[in-house]
Amino acid sequence: MSSPVLLLSMLFGALWVPGEAMSREEKNRLRNQVVEMFDHAYQNYMDHAYPADELMPLTCRGRVRGLEPSRGDVDDALGKFSLTLIDTLDTLVLLNKTTEFEAAVRRVLSDVRLDNDIVVSVFETNIRVLGGLLGGHSMAMMLKDGGQHMQWYQDELLHMAKDLGLRLLPAFNTSSGLPYPRVNLKYGVRGPETRTGTETDTCTACAGTIILEFAALSRFTGDPVFEAHARRALDFLWEKRQRNSNLVGTTINIHSGEWVRRDSGVGAGIDSYYEYLLKAYILLGDDQFLQRFNIHYASIMKYISQPPLLLDVHIHKPLLPARTWMDSLLAFFPGLQVLKGDIRPAIETHEMLYQVTKKHNFLPEAFTTDFRVHWAQHPLRPEFAESTYFLYKATGDPYYLEAGRTILDNLNRFARVPCGFAAMKDVRTGSHEDRMDSFFLAEMFKYLFLLFAETEDLPFDVEGYIFTTEAHLLPLSLSTAPRSSSIPSNRTSEEELDDSNFDWTCPNTRLLFPDPAFPRNLREPIRSAVDKSCPRPAPYREPGMGRPPLRAQDFMANNPEHLELLRRMGVSLIHLKDGRVQLVQHATQAVSAVAAEDGVRFMQEMMELSSQQQKEQLPPRAIQIVSHPFFGRVVLTAGPAQFGTDLSKSFTGVRGFVTVAEPYSGCSEITNADYVQGHIALLQRGQCMFAEKARHIQKAGAIGGIVIDDNEGSSSDTAPLFQMAGDGRNTDDITLPLLFLFHKEGNILLEALKEYREVEVLLSDKARDRASIFKGKPLPGSLIEDSTDAPETGGDCQMEATTPTSVESTGQSQMSTAELDESAPEEVTPSQQEVSTVDEDTSPAGEVSPPEEESSPTDAEADSTQPEEVRDSEKREEPEGDTDSESSQSVDELLADWREDLEAFQQMEKDEL
Repeated sequence: MSSPVLLLSMLFGALWVPGEAMSREEKNRLRNQVVEMFDHAYQNYMDHAYPADELMPLTCRGRVRGLEPSRGDVDDALGKFSLTLIDTLDTLVLLNKTTEFEAAVRRVLSDVRLDNDIVVSVFETNIRVLGGLLGGHSMAMMLKDGGQHMQWYQDELLHMAKDLGLRLLPAFNTSSGLPYPRVNLKYGVRGPETRTGTETDTCTACAGTIILEFAALSRFTGDPVFEAHARRALDFLWEKRQRNSNLVGTTINIHSGEWVRRDSGVGAGIDSYYEYLLKAYILLGDDQFLQRFNIHYASIMKYISQPPLLLDVHIHKPLLPARTWMDSLLAFFPGLQVLKGDIRPAIETHEMLYQVTKKHNFLPEAFTTDFRVHWAQHPLRPEFAESTYFLYKATGDPYYLEAGRTILDNLNRFARVPCGFAAMKDVRTGSHEDRMDSFFLAEMFKYLFLLFAETEDLPFDVEGYIFTTEAHLLPLSLSTAPRSSSIPSNRTSEEELDDSNFDWTCPNTRLLFPDPAFPRNLREPIRSAVDKSCPRPAPYREPGMGRPPLRAQDFMANNPEHLELLRRMGVSLIHLKDGRVQLVQHATQAVSAVAAEDGVRFMQEMMELSSQQQKEQLPPRAIQIVSHPFFGRVVLTAGPAQFGTDLSKSFTGVRGFVTVAEPYSGCSEITNADYVQGHIALLQRGQCMFAEKARHIQKAGAIGGIVIDDNEGSSSDTAPLFQMAGDGRNTDDITLPLLFLFHKEGNILLEALKEYREVEVLLSDKARDRASIFKGKPLPGSLIEDSTDAPETGGDCQMEATTPTSVESTGQSQMSTAELDESAPEEVTPSQQEVSTVDEDTSPAGEVSPPEEESSPTDAEADSTQPEEVRDSEKREEPEGDTDSESSQSVDELLADWREDLEAFQQMEKDEL
C-alpha cells in the first residue's frame, strides 16, 4: 500500500514524470499481488460456494437461485451451471495455473448440467457460459498442442458449448431475427408459464452481442447455424438505425423493430453492440463489420462525445442531450477507441474516469456531469481496468501502471473481505453488498495481470487472441476457418463498401505523440476540471499530539466563549439560509501559529466524530403512494428516525391516509386531533425537536408521521438524507414511525394531497411490489396496461445506499451524533477547511453536514426495486398561482421523470453488462 505522502502526490498529479518507468521489480511485485488476490477470490468460491453459480462473500456461502431471495432480472444470469467456475477457466491459464485449470475442466465435465428447467438471460448466458466454454476450449487446445498438458482432452468443452448453443437457438425464433431476452434451458421458448416468449423488448447490446461467441462456435464445429443467426440479428439492428444520425436506441421491439427507448450512448444497453462490430471484423475479417462500426463511430464522436464526457442523446435529435449523468459501463469505451486507433479521446475520457475513481475509490454505477455520485453502487466492474490495460499497451506510458496500482490498492483496502471480495453497496460510505459476480474473476484479474506482466510471464502470445466482452479468449486463427456457404452475407443490397470509411492501419503512437509529455498535457486540464467541480477529499492524517483548547464534542454554537475560541483559532461561522451554519477555518486569521494548528485539529475532530456517526447510520426508508392514480408506482426515499417503530422489523409496514397536522410544526398540542387520529400526520421541520413532534401527533392518535423540510428547494438529489435523532431523553415512549422528506420530495406528496384530497401511503423499509400491496384485491386496469414496476425482490437483495445522515439539533451539545458526508471535502490544510454544522432551529449543536455547495448528491439512493422518486435533470420552475390543472401537470411531469430514470436503472441491472 502506498504511503500517505506518495498517495497525496498521486492525487494531485505530481507523481509521474514523463519517461519515468516503473521498475521491473515493482511490476513483478504488483503482478504477484494480482495473482494472490485472484487466489483469494477463486479459492473462497471453490471452498464456500461451488457448485453454486456465485459466491456470497459476506456470508461465505454460495448463491443458489431459488434458495436466496430473488434479485429480479439480475438473477437471470444464474442457471445452476457453476457460472463462476466456467467464467474463470481461461483466467486460470493466463495466470499460469495450468494444474488448477485441468482440475477445473474435469469438474465442469463431471458436475455441470446444461439441461436445467430454469429461465436464463440469453445475453448473459452467451457471454459468460458459452464464452467461458469456448475460451476454456481454446486454452485446452493450446495446452494440448504444447505437448505437456491436457493430453487427455477430446473437445469435451466444445461439445458442451454446442449443446448450450442449441439450447439458446430457440430464442432467435422471431420474425426479426432478434432474440428473445430469455430462454428456458430445458424447454426453450415455451410461453408464459416459464416467463419466456412473452417479452416484446430487448436491449440493443442484448441482441447485438452474440456474433463473436456464435461465429466461433460455428467455426470450431463446422455448423453454420449459429453464426447465421448472429449475423441476422446484427443485420436487423443495422437496418433499424436512425438513418440521419446513424445512431441506435437503447431498447428495441423484437417483433416490429420500433425503438422503445430512443436515447443513445455508449454505456448500458448499447455498449457491447459497438464493441462487437469492431471485434467481429478483427476476428472474422469481414469488411462490412468495420464499415458499420466506422459509420457508427463517426456519429458517436459527432454527437455523444463531448470530451472528456460521453453523454446520451436522442437518436432523432442528436444535438439534444438525453440525460446529465453517465453510467460506469461506458468505461470500456477508451479501450475500444484504442483498438480503433483513436488515442487522444481515449486518453481524455480515461483520465476523467480515473479522477472520478480517485474521488470515490471506485467508479460509482452512475455519476453526474459534474462528477458527483448519481447511483452509489459498484459491483466490482472491470471496464476501467480494461481500458487502463489497453491504453498502457498502446502508449507504454507508466502513468497507466500507476492507475492499475490504484485499482489494486482500492480493491484490497475497501472490497476485500475474509471470504473474497464484496461489491460496494455505496462508494461513499464503504458499505458492502453480499455479492461477487463471476465477471470479477473472468475479467478484472486478466486485465490487471496483463497490465503488470512482462512478455516472458505469459504462457502464450495474447496477440493471437481477441477478447470478448467478458474477456474470454478466442483465437484469431478462426478467421481462416472454413466458412459455410450457407451463411448468408450480411451485406444488404443498398450497401457498397466505401473506402472512405476505412482506416486500414492503426496509427503509430510514437509518430502521433513525439513529445513524451503530450499525454500528460491532455490529462492535466481534465484533472483540473474535475478537481474544480468536485474537490477531492485529502487522505486521513493524524491530528497531532497536542489538544486544542476546545474539543469538537463539547462545542455549542450559542456559547459565546466557544465562538471566541473558534475566532482565535481562525474558525468562523457562516449562517446558511436553511438554519445551519458552516465552519470555515483560515489559518491566516488565527491569532498565532499554535492557535491555527489547534483550529486544524478541531476541524479534524469534527470530521472524526461525523465519521463515527456514519458507522451507525440507518438505511433510508420508503414512502410509497398506493392510492389512485399512483397505485404504488411512486416511491419517495425518506430519512429514518433513531426512535419509534423500526420499519426494518415490520413485514407489512404502516399504511394509512395522510393529513396535515395543525399546527403544521407539530410543536404544540395538535388542534385537529379528530382528523389526525388513525392517519399519518404531515409535519413541517423546525421550531422544536423531532421527538417532540412525534409525541404530539402520537397523543393525537396518529399512526405515523412524515416531517417535510421547510427549506424550499432542498432535495435528496443534492443533500445527504436525514437520520433524525432524539432529544437527549429516553424515547422509548414513542411507538409510531417518523420519516423525513426533503422539500422537493415532500412537495410531491403535498401536491398529490392537494389534487386528490385522499392520499394513502405505505411507510416501510423498502418499496413493496404491487402484488403484496394489493393482496386480495384486483390490480387496477390502468396499472396492468401501463406498468413500470421494478422486478420483485426480497430480503437482503436491496441495494439501497446507506446515506450520510444529519441530525436535528438537540437541547444539549451532542456532537457525537453529528455526521459528515465522507464524499465532502475533508482536506485539512493551513489554508482553509470547511464543514457545515449546527441546525440553529432551537439549540446550540446538532446537525453536521457537508458544505452546501460541495455536498455529494444522493441521487438514486435505492436499488432497482426502490428508486428515488425524482431525479429530474431538467429543473422546472413552478408557475405562480398553482391551479388544480397545474398541480396535475406537475405530478405527471414528476412521474414521467421518475419512470425514465427507473427504466434506465432497471435496464442496467437487467443487462448486467
